[in-house]
Amino acid sequence: MPPASSGASAIHAVALTPSSPDAESTKSTESTTTHDSRMAPGGPGFRRMSFALFLAGVATFALLYSTQALLPLISADLGVGASTASWTVSAATGALALFVLPLSALSERFGRRTLMTVSLTVAVAVGLLVPFAPNIGVLIALRAVQGAALAGLPASAMAYLAEEVRPKALVAAIGMFVAGNSIGGMSGRIVTGWVAQAWGWRWALAVVGLLAVVGALAFRALLPAPRHFTPGTLSPKSLARTVRSHLSNPLLCRLYAIGALFMTVFGAVYTVIGYRLTEAPFSLPQGVIGSVFLVYLVGTASSAAAGKLVARLGRRGALYLAVSTTAGGLLLSLSTSLVMVLLGLVLITAGFFAGHAVASSSVSRTATTGRAQASALYQSAYYVGSSAGGTLGAMAFHAGGWGGTVALGVLAVVGVVSITLYGTRVARVERVTASRTARTARTA
Repeated sequence: MPPASSGASAIHAVALTPSSPDAESTKSTESTTTHDSRMAPGGPGFRRMSFALFLAGVATFALLYSTQALLPLISADLGVGASTASWTVSAATGALALFVLPLSALSERFGRRTLMTVSLTVAVAVGLLVPFAPNIGVLIALRAVQGAALAGLPASAMAYLAEEVRPKALVAAIGMFVAGNSIGGMSGRIVTGWVAQAWGWRWALAVVGLLAVVGALAFRALLPAPRHFTPGTLSPKSLARTVRSHLSNPLLCRLYAIGALFMTVFGAVYTVIGYRLTEAPFSLPQGVIGSVFLVYLVGTASSAAAGKLVARLGRRGALYLAVSTTAGGLLLSLSTSLVMVLLGLVLITAGFFAGHAVASSSVSRTATTGRAQASALYQSAYYVGSSAGGTLGAMAFHAGGWGGTVALGVLAVVGVVSITLYGTRVARVERVTASRTARTARTA
């Protein structure tokens, strides 16, 4: 990770690339702050933009994970095991990971807002078909199409923010989008839990689809038209060069790995938790299990507060806190006490969303060109982690119970710690080298 002292000024410097309309005319940080026409808190359009992308985040996560809280019911109704039913989640997240990069390239040509609108529209339309799936194969196929459609939204949203929002407000703006993810994940699971308890899992998915229609319409009506977007070309060679450039950047690769590992933990825990809570000693009904996802509110708060956390602890410090919180939650969840399990879920959720907000905003900060592709690669890694976590978590649960799922999560947490420690060491070496070079230059 970059040094903690780099802070907002580094974000500001990175955002002013030659592709920005303001870059060439900007002479200093102070003049940029004064004359920058991009959106900032309190300025025109910022609140509408924040709310629109918040709603997009809500709709994305509500649709993407709509079957997750319903897996025990889907297993029972369609006669499949946990590992097979988990593919209704993994197929969606895996397809999103596969398509996010090519769709981000389309956003460079046709615009961020246009692609986000089309993606959300298609995903909502498929969401209205999902409840009518006659068997598990069709259900998984429709969920894969839905995930592919949603792939146009996350990376385009990050690129839109990087172009339209002033650098000092970028972490807070991305935090609001991530907060929408947490609200969508929570509300979708709560709604499906209670609706499914009364009328079955098919009606639950239908209700989520209808709510997503409302969110999509509001998003399109509220999101301001882009003012700093410059259309690019759909050149495969140019795209390949940009991707190679990002993948050759060690810092970006570390951030991609961190996002994937955090999401592996989260995907494993929330794919399997429903099965655990339906079994003894808990034996909770479906509606109550859905209400357990109220802990997502903690994720809303932790992601929205990521900017303040980074300002106080630095980016690596914020990551250390996030991963420690996640690890503590995993260990607490091993308890047979429902209160302790819920507290463990609270900590896992808080740690995950804080870590995700810090890592994703660091990608936007680090990439000086091809931001849509940089964000797309992060989203690909992130949702590969989700898909792997859901599938491997279900397999671990089948093999070793909840302890097996926790063991998988702990392994991923160790990976995040190792990567962050390595980044800290690299940054320290770079500072020492720069200091020695400066002293040599002064004495020459």
